Amino acid sequence: MSTILVTGANGQVGFELQRSLGALGSVVALTRAEMDLANEASVLAALREHKPRVIVNPAAYTAVDRAESDRELAMAVNATAPGILARWAADNGVGLIHYSTDYVFDGTKTAPYREDDAVNPQSVYGESKWLGEEAVRASGASYTILRTSWVYGHHGSNFLKTILRLAGERSTLNVVADQVGAPTSAALIADVTRTVIERIAGSEVAGELKGTYHLTAQGSTSWHGYAAHIVRQASTANVKLALPLDALKPISTVEYPTPAKRPANSRLDCKKLMDRFDIALPQWQEGVDDVLARLRAAGN
Repeated sequence: MSTILVTGANGQVGFELQRSLGALGSVVALTRAEMDLANEASVLAALREHKPRVIVNPAAYTAVDRAESDRELAMAVNATAPGILARWAADNGVGLIHYSTDYVFDGTKTAPYREDDAVNPQSVYGESKWLGEEAVRASGASYTILRTSWVYGHHGSNFLKTILRLAGERSTLNVVADQVGAPTSAALIADVTRTVIERIAGSEVAGELKGTYHLTAQGSTSWHGYAAHIVRQASTANVKLALPLDALKPISTVEYPTPAKRPANSRLDCKKLMDRFDIALPQWQEGVDDVLARLRAAGN
């Protein structure tokens, strides 16, 4: 049975990949202690030990604001490490799935971003992820890059869980309303990854399927609209909240300054992915409702 190596085992996507990829082979999911992406020797030692046939790399430095003052580590993990993984993959005839982000764009476009739109990252995090993409492309590896956005899941920390917690603690809450995107579940990303690996492995023209793709749930909303949906669904399910829906106030980005600049438009056009892999992507509300139900079932 082929070995699939997954980085970032404790992350949101890494956690879901362990579930989704099990039917494809033996999944080896490594934590930072087992493969430190900031340490080339650690990365290469893990690759030599496990000898994977496919590398799936969801691990990343994702502390967007902290990256502004922690540039060296963000670049090591997000820019340098993907190149190390990709060059090893190229040298050993191994496939690589790598994940990137809407932050490679500046967010000024009025329509959803296509894969071939010009990049213009506005933060250290966005720049580091773009440089990671470029390192993968330059490696000569057989790669697939999946750009996604606004990731959440029932495992790990994320916006959805933060809103639920704050709605249980506060009677008023302000949320940014002039940034738009598509909340995308880690489970969806993992399930689409499995389909991508299956289709590439089973295709006689696999080379035509490799490249860069956008992967998000369909539809879009603002952070405020996302929060309102969470609060509304929780209230409907009789979750005890301190926050009335009408006390969830929309504010502008300038009213909530952060060290790192966020794209105003994080919408990604996923037509290329859907067409080439024959994938139907759900509306963003479906994944959010599923995670909310799972959290309630778990007593969270």
